[in-house]
Amino acid sequence: MTKILSQKEAVARITGGSRVMIGGFMTCGTPVNLVRELAQGGTKNLTVICNDTGLQGDGIGLLISADAVENLIVSHIGTNPETGQKMIAGEIQVELVPQGTLAERIRCAGAGLGGVLTPTGVGTVVAEGKEELEVDGKRYLLEKPLHADFALIKAWKADRKGNLIYRRSTRNFNPIMAMAADCVIAEVEEIVEVGEIDPDDVVTPGIFVDFLVRGANCNG
Repeated sequence: MTKILSQKEAVARITGGSRVMIGGFMTCGTPVNLVRELAQGGTKNLTVICNDTGLQGDGIGLLISADAVENLIVSHIGTNPETGQKMIAGEIQVELVPQGTLAERIRCAGAGLGGVLTPTGVGTVVAEGKEELEVDGKRYLLEKPLHADFALIKAWKADRKGNLIYRRSTRNFNPIMAMAADCVIAEVEEIVEVGEIDPDDVVTPGIFVDFLVRGANCNG
């Protein structure tokens, strides 16, 4: 059965140098309480895989400000000027990945696939160092799976077995990240007894969730 931990107990499992996926889109669906606890805990040299780095001083931006991130695999950083400044200064290594490609690379890891073929990025800097294949006369890049040691995700409600329900657009990257990490920690607003959630409403089955943390209502 999924264990229920405090925020501090949960993030204490994340050690320096870990690869950490963090759900959300512009902090919508980001487990902000877990991220804040991680930023305050002093963990360093993290590789963070996420859609964006939020805003300066908010969401994943808290980890940027805390100098916790060494490597960043991300779709865009334009909403957080601090991320760009640290990238230019060489303080953070940033791999920019087209958003759809980022989602597919994470999904591939969860599904046990060897990669995905995509035309996105062919003939651009995105293609540098990547294998290129031709299928039926069209060129594709082979994009390899993205896997993490930990995934910090946000859901609306869970039962004690870790079955998760999301609310509207907060779903975004969270379900696929829950399938692509060794240890999944879900921040939820409400934890109910087993049987109180309609199985048809479950998006992420509890088999993918290792720990639950109860967090305040934040971003849905």
